[in-house]
Amino acid sequence: MSTTAVTPTAPAPVSAGRTRRRTAARSGGVGGVGLGLVTLWLSVIVLLPLAALATKSLDGGLGAFWDAVSSRQAVSALKFTIVVSVIVAVVNAVAGLAIAWTLVRDDFPGRRIVNAVIDLPFAMPTIVAGITLLALWGPTSPVGVNLAYTQIAVALALLFVTLPFGVRAVQPVLIELDRDMEQAAASLGARPLTIFRRIIFPNLFPAILSGAALSFARAVGEFGSIVLISGNVPFRTQVSSVFIFKQIESDNAGGAAAVAVVLLGVALSMLIALRFIEYWGTRHDV
Repeated sequence: MSTTAVTPTAPAPVSAGRTRRRTAARSGGVGGVGLGLVTLWLSVIVLLPLAALATKSLDGGLGAFWDAVSSRQAVSALKFTIVVSVIVAVVNAVAGLAIAWTLVRDDFPGRRIVNAVIDLPFAMPTIVAGITLLALWGPTSPVGVNLAYTQIAVALALLFVTLPFGVRAVQPVLIELDRDMEQAAASLGARPLTIFRRIIFPNLFPAILSGAALSFARAVGEFGSIVLISGNVPFRTQVSSVFIFKQIESDNAGGAAAVAVVLLGVALSMLIALRFIEYWGTRHDV
């Protein structure tokens, strides 16, 4: 009686595509469909408007573009915008660190209220902020100080709307900061200033720079809070965003788009620098 050996059949190999899909599912990935939706959404919301802006700025050719961005009034507005934005960023870096330090390291009555008030400029419409500042520092100021239509008023308005950036960038890092090193240094005789300079500040430095960069980017494009209090005086208190608005009112959409492209380039450069700062801080944390 003969017997026939039966060779077990190997299971069909799982396709590479199915393996990748299972791997993506286990890792939480959304696959090509999710990537396509994200790309489509970003294209509609961000990339297409920016492309339309760049196209509009070149309606009259490169010559018209250069004439628009190199005019005396446009250059003056751009210079003033960048200078006052840099000043605001530096002030926010210092004030943001001081406020965040007080909220994290000090315990005082009303701390939660102060912590909530810091986010008020985020929730308040910028035009409301402009009216508020004009009521406080305008011709009918209740404190008797009239700063309306001055460069100081522009700086105060920008400081008001950018305050949360300096504080919120530093505050979470300060909360997570390990205080054992500070206590160890103090036990070895290090003074508070030395502890801050050699232990605390190096850990906070990337967050401080990040808050300053965000403040600068917001200040460069701010419009609502300064359109009233600045007075829009050419060569004195006129910022680029208000200059662009005036060009639109003068039916010069191409010139307005050209100056807007320059502002976009400045903001994009700052955001790229911000990403580099974050990468640098992450690399040094490893």
